[in-house]
Amino acid sequence: MPDTPLPLAGLSVIDASTLFAGPFAARVLGDFGADVIKIEQPGGDPLRRYGHTYNDVPLLWKTLSRNKKSVVLDLHERRDAERFVRLAARADVVIENFRPGTLERWGLGPDRLTEANPRLVLARVTAFGQDGPYARRPGFGTLAEAMSGLAAMSGEPDGPPMLPAFPLGDAVAGLHTALAVLIALRGRDRTGAGQTADVAITETLIGALGAQITVYDKLGVKPARVGNGSHNSAPRNVYRCADGRWVAVSAPAHSVAERVVRLVGRPDLCARPWFADGAGRARHHDLIDDAVGRWISARDRDEVLEAFERAEASVAPVYEIDDVLADPQVRARGVAVDVPDAELGTVRMPGLPFRLSATPGRIRWSGPRLGEHTDEVLHSIDGAGAAGPPARNGRS
Repeated sequence: MPDTPLPLAGLSVIDASTLFAGPFAARVLGDFGADVIKIEQPGGDPLRRYGHTYNDVPLLWKTLSRNKKSVVLDLHERRDAERFVRLAARADVVIENFRPGTLERWGLGPDRLTEANPRLVLARVTAFGQDGPYARRPGFGTLAEAMSGLAAMSGEPDGPPMLPAFPLGDAVAGLHTALAVLIALRGRDRTGAGQTADVAITETLIGALGAQITVYDKLGVKPARVGNGSHNSAPRNVYRCADGRWVAVSAPAHSVAERVVRLVGRPDLCARPWFADGAGRARHHDLIDDAVGRWISARDRDEVLEAFERAEASVAPVYEIDDVLADPQVRARGVAVDVPDAELGTVRMPGLPFRLSATPGRIRWSGPRLGEHTDEVLHSIDGAGAAGPPARNGRS
């Protein structure tokens, strides 16, 4: 529905953050219509030098900076710092992820920005938050993944703690930041005043890990590494098929677990007293895994998937990225979309992560060239001719 009004149209967001967590939040808002101005220091955001490139064009940048306008400002310089304040004075939201104290050192702290715009929502994303003994430490999502408890509970029982292979902590924090911004804007609707959202990547991950704090408080139990297994149910694992491909099986519900063991020729397990609840099945996961694994290993993946589907048991193929793109469900839902791009012709990227029936979002453009919108944006605050001749990187 390309002509449907975007639900966040008219919302002005300044994305002064770098790399992943803050920019992820700004992308979510931009996908649904917010006017996002991406502030880059001279030389460009570090994300432009992160990950794969195609003909020297950064590909992660194209995805994470879609629906944003690139404006180059050197916030160390007084003139550009004043321009930033004038932009903030007309904005609804500023997102930043500098180390605490950095904006204040540049004369751009919350007091200055709020004085210029009492309705401003300022979202501050850091590893550890704006206060506390670790506040001024440099930190990234990886440190949060380690310090939240996530790494300690990930991996094989006899192996080392495991970090995720992608910036999970940043993505979780980015979603929380977008949510915090929208909640703060809802509060502004009622009070007329903006506020500051203090988002700590470590804290968002701690909250996402379930009841580990409560369980430790009442039982003194620490999460243990169980590989692909679970403390709460079995079977839950990945299994290799006869053709070398893999499937994942999960049966948290008793009825599904029954279907699985009957399918693999072990209906006798259903009569065991421990089989009646998930924790009991988890304690006997070796026995269940052996039965499921033997059955699957004797069959090609297509045969396994068809048999599980007929039995109404829960299974999924373990995909690599080419499998993901070829999957009929992914294709039917338009999960991957082709976006026109001035540098690449078109660029394929993930579509929107959720759908709204009446006011859907959309990808209007991919990540821009460095400073592509500097003149356009600064003209609006400096006035015609006030910006002077373009400088390097498109900055005025």
